[in-house]
Amino acid sequence: MSSIVQVLILGLALGGVFSLMGSGLSLIFGVMRIVNLAHPALIIAGAYLAYWAFRLLGVDPIIAMPFAAAIMAVVGVVLYKLVFEREARSAKYSEMTVLLTFAVAMVIEGGLGSMFANTQRVTSPPYATQAIFIGDVFIPTGQLYAGLISLAIIGALALFLKYSRFGYAIRATTQNREAAELLGVNVNLVSMVTFAIGVGLAGAAGALVSFVFSFFPAKHWEWIAVLMSLVVLGGMGSIVGTVVAAFTLSVIAAFVGTFIGSTWSTIVFFLALFVILLVRPQGLFGEKPELA
Repeated sequence: MSSIVQVLILGLALGGVFSLMGSGLSLIFGVMRIVNLAHPALIIAGAYLAYWAFRLLGVDPIIAMPFAAAIMAVVGVVLYKLVFEREARSAKYSEMTVLLTFAVAMVIEGGLGSMFANTQRVTSPPYATQAIFIGDVFIPTGQLYAGLISLAIIGALALFLKYSRFGYAIRATTQNREAAELLGVNVNLVSMVTFAIGVGLAGAAGALVSFVFSFFPAKHWEWIAVLMSLVVLGGMGSIVGTVVAAFTLSVIAAFVGTFIGSTWSTIVFFLALFVILLVRPQGLFGEKPELA
């Protein structure tokens, strides 16, 4: 029984981190219909910011997290202005963004690889290797901190979207872009700020990922299918759905990895992506598309 509880705790702890990793991707798609294949690469960039802040300045990655988020948000504004703004009114915008973000991911990987090489790195604050013991069960302190902070950030994002004036504009744009524009919403500004928030969330996730997982520039290819499975299962554009999917799949993956084999745990995410696209393409919390 204790082994089952142990696996459940480990799965839940990682579920919080996966939630934050996928929330920015889901937010960007919900507002802008951008299928951002560069999102995992941006998370890796955030991880490097936290890593070098720790190595060079001794700054704890949790303390460095808001700075990594702010820097990556600025990167998001630049990316939006240079890459996405001019194509926003194209009829095939979503399809085009797949190729655009793929190219952005390649550029980020190449830049990080040139600067830091494809060497495995991990930030190592003291709590990253510590654990809290409750009888025969232990809770990794690093994963616990990362999971709780991730949920706090997502909670703050949910409050911002629900109660702030700009949050109303974001939700209106998500529901109906044309109607929001007719009602006076500056859709271009909303899109730019939303993209910046999404990339900022990637930077925050990267700071937490830096002491939970080892990483290197090409690591983002391993995370694309994982993150896509979260946002597709939850419903593209639904942050609540992404959180539910993250906890569900991470717990299932933890049990599969423990009782079947660690090499099989990642297949849980791939299989979930495959099945949900066949059975319920709109996801658990997404709306069923209307037929023309």
